[in-house]
Amino acid sequence: MTVAVVSRMPSPDAEQPRSGSASAADRVPSAAPARRSAGDVILDVQNVSLAFGGVKALTDISFDVREHEVRAIIGPNGAGKSSLLNCINGVYTPQQGTIRLRGQTFRHMNPRQVAEMGVARTFQNLALFKGMSVLDNLMTGRNLKMKANLFQQALRFGAAEREEIAHREVVERIIDFLEIQPWRKTPVGRLPYGLQKRVDLGRALAMEPQLLLLDEPMAGMNLEEKQDMCRFILDVNDEFGTTLVLIEHDMGVVMDISDRVVVLDYGRKIGDGPPDEVRGNEDVIRAYLGTAG
Repeated sequence: MTVAVVSRMPSPDAEQPRSGSASAADRVPSAAPARRSAGDVILDVQNVSLAFGGVKALTDISFDVREHEVRAIIGPNGAGKSSLLNCINGVYTPQQGTIRLRGQTFRHMNPRQVAEMGVARTFQNLALFKGMSVLDNLMTGRNLKMKANLFQQALRFGAAEREEIAHREVVERIIDFLEIQPWRKTPVGRLPYGLQKRVDLGRALAMEPQLLLLDEPMAGMNLEEKQDMCRFILDVNDEFGTTLVLIEHDMGVVMDISDRVVVLDYGRKIGDGPPDEVRGNEDVIRAYLGTAG
């Protein structure tokens, strides 16, 4: 399935979307403003290897992510994509190699410590609080930003009350941005799957991350939901200036919205570069996109 990406915010200066796998007749002209240009390296992964017993999940993986870009990671099932994200956000500690964020090396860090460094993540399998409202789920994303202790928060007195009001203002802006105002008080478990994925994105955005890791953000979505999520991802990148790394299986999406793509196969890197270059890589074609020739 190929998704045509369009902007939610019309502009008189329309641009053509990035090249993808659909024909020109299937494309909808993008009205998005000019994308931010990539800056310095924000994330540097060098020679990372990860094994579970005798099973090698990752072997000597190296790539970098530049500030403000959308970096995609693709590969067949079992290629090591999620394991790589788990190394980046501290769930796994690789046996070899280094991971640096803005020059600072991750060493035996847990996910909370990595989050404090400005890295947020969404997961393929939703981990939302289904009985809590959309607003309250997004408020959990502000946890690292809260200075008041639990006792002060429970009393909602003085500085704690002012802090909660400030955090709610941030969350309300995200709710407006993601166009989920009608469901702000609705328990998340009652929402359709596509809206739950949007709430999951909102909770990650509430952390105000420098780097956002998206693990199959469009998995299980229909065409319209994918189009919406593509718009939000591009707007997060443009309006918030957030750097994004995403795992995605829809090649139309990857080729449309990514600045650069890294390709894994059986835990090894077999391709890395702009979408057009990766699409023409024979190793990638054989391993993932189809039969060469």
